[in-house]
Amino acid sequence: MEPNLGQVFGTGTSRLASGATTTTTGLFIPDSALVTAGLSSPSTATAEGHLVALLLAAKTYLTQENFDANTDQSLIVANGFSSFTTRGTNNDSYRQDQLTVSISRLDTGSTINPSDY
Repeated sequence: MEPNLGQVFGTGTSRLASGATTTTTGLFIPDSALVTAGLSSPSTATAEGHLVALLLAAKTYLTQENFDANTDQSLIVANGFSSFTTRGTNNDSYRQDQLTVSISRLDTGSTINPSDY
């Protein structure tokens, strides 16, 4: 069975406190709900911060184990490898964490189409 919004983004008081909903105009995830996914100040968070919170929330359900048990699940979100790099004119040290998103589908073409997942 295809993972639903509640499994991926949470419902009620789980991963995303207010839960994700869909309407005729699209997907809605309240900013306040992302606090439980690690976003400390949703009202001032960046676009990148929102994306990281969504990935961390999805990582809870979209595991390798669930993927192996459910042929309708097409995505896996997993930790990658952490490393360090230097950036900027002062060569400041940055920690670089990885989240790996793997997407799978039947082999019917060479381009990624969101409608296939």
